[in-house]
Amino acid sequence: MASGWRYGRGYALVTGASAGLGDVFARRLAERGSDLVLTARRGDRLERLAETIRRSHGVAVEVIPADLTESGAAERVWHQASSDGRTVDLLVNNAGFGAQGRFEEVDLDRHRAMLLVNCTALMELAHLALQDMKPRGHGGIINVSSVAAFQPVPLLASYAAGKAFVLSLSESLWAENRDHGIRVLALCPGRTPTEFQEVAGTGRAEGGFGSRTPEQVVDAGLRAFEAGKSCVVPGFENLAASWAVRALPRGSVLKAMKVVGQRIWGGSQ
Repeated sequence: MASGWRYGRGYALVTGASAGLGDVFARRLAERGSDLVLTARRGDRLERLAETIRRSHGVAVEVIPADLTESGAAERVWHQASSDGRTVDLLVNNAGFGAQGRFEEVDLDRHRAMLLVNCTALMELAHLALQDMKPRGHGGIINVSSVAAFQPVPLLASYAAGKAFVLSLSESLWAENRDHGIRVLALCPGRTPTEFQEVAGTGRAEGGFGSRTPEQVVDAGLRAFEAGKSCVVPGFENLAASWAVRALPRGSVLKAMKVVGQRIWGGSQ
């Protein structure tokens, strides 16, 4: 499992590819020779990105506009990505968003939609991918989690809980499949300046403790995936913090995270 990954054997399916980490994943994979299937809600952005990548790298790029909150969307995306003779050998589960605020004050439909995208669709796509990849004895899955997976985060309660699900699922799948030619990685970035913060209502993450650019995050993720790792936390500060919260008493972590949340996002708890 520690040998280098061979790109270009099949297509890479990237969800949430229209912006942020997904956009960078698409470009980096194209640089490595992977043909691509890109999916996101915003089809116009996908088409522009696809055309840019085709011109720059000469790889095949298919586009599937989809809203992963819709029932059956993940299954439709997978089967469409795998149609017309395409074989998907790498799944990048990047689609996701957050919702900042006191738990009961965030609209319930927003909680549901967030967990449908961040957890349910991710799990469904991973399930479909493994059913196809395991008989071939080759494949890979990169699930984008977060440093929020390592501890509760007041004012981002559902988001952090969902990312903990992604981390646990990914590491379990790594252990289940590592002897069958399948790689599974949980990518756990810290603060990264993308549209995510604007959608979540936390403000754009420009700089700050542990901040990394989308390019740095994706590059760290691909290096870890190529090395056969189960999890990577880009940035020494983020890695140290992820270890610290597991070593400290749970009550102390919760109190500290409450203070951090108030300082970053404001408001009372």
